[in-house]
Amino acid sequence: MSPVLADVLLVTALIGALALVHRPLGDYMAAVFQSRKHLRVEKWIYRSVGADPDAEMRWPAYLRGVLAFSAVGVLFLYLLQRVQDKLPLSLGFKPITPDQAFNTAASFVSNTNWQSYSGEVAMSHVTQTMGLAVQNFVSAAVGIAVAVALVRGFARSRTGDLGNFWADLVRGTVRILLPLSVVAAVILIAAGAVQNFGDIHTITTLTGDKQAISPGAVASQEAIKDVGTNGGGFFNANSAHPFENPNGFTNLLEIFLLLVIPFSLPRTFGKMVGNVKQGYAVVAAMGTIWFLGVVAVTWIEYAHPGTASQLAGGAMEGKEQRFGEGPSSLFAVSTTMTSTGSVNSFHDSFSGLSGGVLLLGMMLGEIAPGGVGSGLYGMLIMAIIAVFIAGLMVGRTPEYLGKKIGTREIKLAACYILITPTLVLIGTALAMALGKGESSMTNIGAHGFSEVLYAYTSAGNNNGSAFAGFAANTEYHNTMLGLAMLLGRFLPMVFVLALAGSLAEQKPVPATAGTLRTEKPLFTGLLVGAILIITGLTFFPALALGPLAEGLA
Repeated sequence: MSPVLADVLLVTALIGALALVHRPLGDYMAAVFQSRKHLRVEKWIYRSVGADPDAEMRWPAYLRGVLAFSAVGVLFLYLLQRVQDKLPLSLGFKPITPDQAFNTAASFVSNTNWQSYSGEVAMSHVTQTMGLAVQNFVSAAVGIAVAVALVRGFARSRTGDLGNFWADLVRGTVRILLPLSVVAAVILIAAGAVQNFGDIHTITTLTGDKQAISPGAVASQEAIKDVGTNGGGFFNANSAHPFENPNGFTNLLEIFLLLVIPFSLPRTFGKMVGNVKQGYAVVAAMGTIWFLGVVAVTWIEYAHPGTASQLAGGAMEGKEQRFGEGPSSLFAVSTTMTSTGSVNSFHDSFSGLSGGVLLLGMMLGEIAPGGVGSGLYGMLIMAIIAVFIAGLMVGRTPEYLGKKIGTREIKLAACYILITPTLVLIGTALAMALGKGESSMTNIGAHGFSEVLYAYTSAGNNNGSAFAGFAANTEYHNTMLGLAMLLGRFLPMVFVLALAGSLAEQKPVPATAGTLRTEKPLFTGLLVGAILIITGLTFFPALALGPLAEGLA
């Protein structure tokens, strides 16, 4: 079988698996957030934190819950890293430095999981399990909660109530993320992933050198790393490490896990608003952009010019030899378009144009299909923008799902889409102007600039992957990237929840002959076009200085 045919079958199998679970998982998640019943373990959690799960919240109260919970998470994770040497199972590791501890705490609480450290030689078992793995669950649940609040804004009318943050947080963790992660972890262990709390083993290699082998609770963290679109790997090599990703089956499984909830949430959206066709339109837009990215990167990597690449059958530099171009490209596109940040190859070694596609996937706002929760609310914001553009073209007040898109709504949507470009472009510009970016480059010219641009794009969009050649563990980058991750995560949530509250207060508008049919393929095409045009206009100058200049050189 030729490699190209194998890659086609791989993508076909992945799409088939995602289509198979789209409806049942989407319906299940809708039932979870529409249920009035509380499990016994959930009641215990509510009592322990003093929350009333049945009390409805307006958007300011919902936002206060999000921010307060996340602030406590940052503080706890920061302190845990600073005292890890005094806790059990420390493995002899020293405390994490203040700037790196802040960066890591901001990273995991914001669902970014950017890592300026090597986990196997820096983080103790307690830090990995009680700190990082816990945040993998709850940060993902926060994203789902905010998305559900926005969906309720569309579904409800004449009320400012958006549900209860604590109930949404706990249900998302206990009923969705935890069961999926347990099943995934068991499968990964059966397929060869490591899971233990042993000490570091020192072995003698064939050449007589000494090598330290770090064990740990790898499979359990790997599962929620992908299910929650987190991305923080136990090992520095992430999913290129055989302890995290033992073989081709686990490689496909991990891609499936990081896509399964984001691609199923549009079904949840359709069920909750009472029109499943609206969910199909959203998932079609997500799938179109994702598929185009997979085709583009795979084709570029196979056709990469150069004698060595042609002899190898493709650009193999930086690729895991077990997987090759196709699975590596599929993983890279899926991870940059889902805010996961997990990698099975070094993106720094992808060709210039491929690196540009990966950058573009993040610059889109990671909405194809995006992170757990964040992808859905990001896509719904873009749907509001697309409806507004369509309204301008036909000269009538835009409407989406029976809600008028007026001045207030479009201002909130505009503020949302401006936040991450501002963080990315200003962060990159400051790093280059102050010389901090250039000093951390391991390449010169356009590729070196792409390393800096990728770092701030990854942080501002809460992705977490990196051009591996970028030396990010400096006091400046740890601080600035940490701030970019926090602002890129929580500032958009302010506008999402304010928009949800505004929509929930509206009186439904009956559909007329002039109403734009947002469940039709025409709207899906309009939505995809609006996303690409808005992102292109915003980021094209920066892309032209980096990956485009390198790819066309």
